[in-house]
Amino acid sequence: MDFLLILLVVLVGVIVVAVTTVLGQRLGVAGPLLLVAIGIAVALLPFVQVPNINPDWILIGVLPPLLYSAAVSLPAIEFRRDFGPIAGLSVLLVVISSVVLGLFFWMAVPSVGLPLGIALGAILSPTDAVATSIVKKLGIAPRVVTLLEGESLLNDAAALVLLRTAIAAIAGGFSFVQTVGTFAWGVLLAVVVGSIVGYLTVRLRGWLRNSAANTAIGFTVPFVAYLPTEHFGGSGLVAAVVAGLVTGQGAARWFTPEQRLSDTLNWRTIELVLEGGVFLVMGLELKDIVRQNIEDHEGLWHGTWLALTALTIVIFVRAVYVALLVTAQGRRARRMSHERLASFDARIDNVEALPPEAWRRRKTTPAQRARTIESMRTRVRRAVADLDYYQSAPLGWKHGTIVVWAGMRGVVTLAAAQTLPRDYPGVAQRPLLVFVAFLVAVISLMLQGFTLPWLVRMLRLEDTGGEGVSREEQSRLDGELREAAASALLGTELVKRDGSPFDPDMVQRVGSRMTQPPDDETTAAAQGALELRLVLIDAMRARLNEVSHDGTFSTASLRHSLAELDADQLSIELRLEDV
Repeated sequence: MDFLLILLVVLVGVIVVAVTTVLGQRLGVAGPLLLVAIGIAVALLPFVQVPNINPDWILIGVLPPLLYSAAVSLPAIEFRRDFGPIAGLSVLLVVISSVVLGLFFWMAVPSVGLPLGIALGAILSPTDAVATSIVKKLGIAPRVVTLLEGESLLNDAAALVLLRTAIAAIAGGFSFVQTVGTFAWGVLLAVVVGSIVGYLTVRLRGWLRNSAANTAIGFTVPFVAYLPTEHFGGSGLVAAVVAGLVTGQGAARWFTPEQRLSDTLNWRTIELVLEGGVFLVMGLELKDIVRQNIEDHEGLWHGTWLALTALTIVIFVRAVYVALLVTAQGRRARRMSHERLASFDARIDNVEALPPEAWRRRKTTPAQRARTIESMRTRVRRAVADLDYYQSAPLGWKHGTIVVWAGMRGVVTLAAAQTLPRDYPGVAQRPLLVFVAFLVAVISLMLQGFTLPWLVRMLRLEDTGGEGVSREEQSRLDGELREAAASALLGTELVKRDGSPFDPDMVQRVGSRMTQPPDDETTAAAQGALELRLVLIDAMRARLNEVSHDGTFSTASLRHSLAELDADQLSIELRLEDV
């Protein structure tokens, strides 16, 4: 295809994605669903020829930045609290679904064989990170959204490792021990590489303190984590996710407000284009897949009933697993009690009351003693906050129903299906299997995506606005930040960012008002007041970082307060430029 024609197609695609996304918001329909429908409609036009798209463009070029971006915005505190259920959905459910589907395809199409059947099951098992973007707009409980997001971020790795193992088994190379070892090594390597890459790039970008340079390096992070991990046999997608989690946590501490704002806007743009593009491609690829199956099987019924049955099996297995998961989580919350945690607090008081001689016998300095006591209290506060979270946001059968129905398949299924081998024995049914995977993804996305809002309304779930920021919690956090500002005013001598001291009268005036300086103040007085407010914002941001470690406040509240502080700082810095 001519380069100019390719460029024109890409430009038209970006415009279609942008316009359709906004149109979907105004119509109350998820943009991805409209894009799939548009892609199907365009593909059916007789004069349109869709070229074959290499699946590596999606698996390597699209998924790492999408998963990285989703991980950056993932609520880390809630992710830690529900890591057990998320890991179960991401690994155990994928394995169970793959085996059950493998048995079905083996019996329904004997020529496929069990290994290739399990390979197709692994392709159909993971939910899609892009597809779960539909869920965020429905005002569902934040805990449910976190479960779905965390699952879709991690289950791709489990599915792809299982897919590789099943393909190896086609050639007679299956070993259970080797499979488990390969999976463990892949995850361990991904966590190590992703953590290192995330930490180093966060520190580098914080040192640069330049939004344009920060953005340029930020775009490389998911690929810097992905490529070496894949080279050494690990899961590059998990490495990209871990790098995103580390970046999301480190940004609040190391980035400037301008860098954080720039990062947010840039990655939203990347997500918009890539997400919309892959859904558009899903629809465009329909015609060739359908034509090939009509030629091979004299119609579409064979592949259609296989896809419908496979989708039914996937939903049924997921429903059983989620029912057990919800029951187990309910029992866990009931077993935990505040009284037991209060007893731990009393024990810490007893330890703190030990005479200095007892600490000296343990060769512990007063500073080490204070750090030990504070660390113990932090762990207890975190446990209490976790218990409050489990009891205030319990998972009931309604939430379980949403978790089941929101587990849609998407572009990962399509891209992985096209990686099925062409030259191994027993893969003569490859066009049929690709068609089944395509049909499962499209039906799942369209059926579940269009009916999910109706299901939420029918279950009468409380609309949280999708953010989960309660007014009471935000007021408590605002009180913490005001206390930090007051402590800074009453503490040691305040100095400006250039090291010079503030006028004591200025400190008293700003401390009593904490508002903008009056219009009749001199330029020097106004500048001093604005600079003092920047110092107080730094003190409040430091307190915000402190309280973020014990889990007392939700990620949504912490991010809301950080955004307010950033907005105040940017506004003040702009005013200082005019003073």
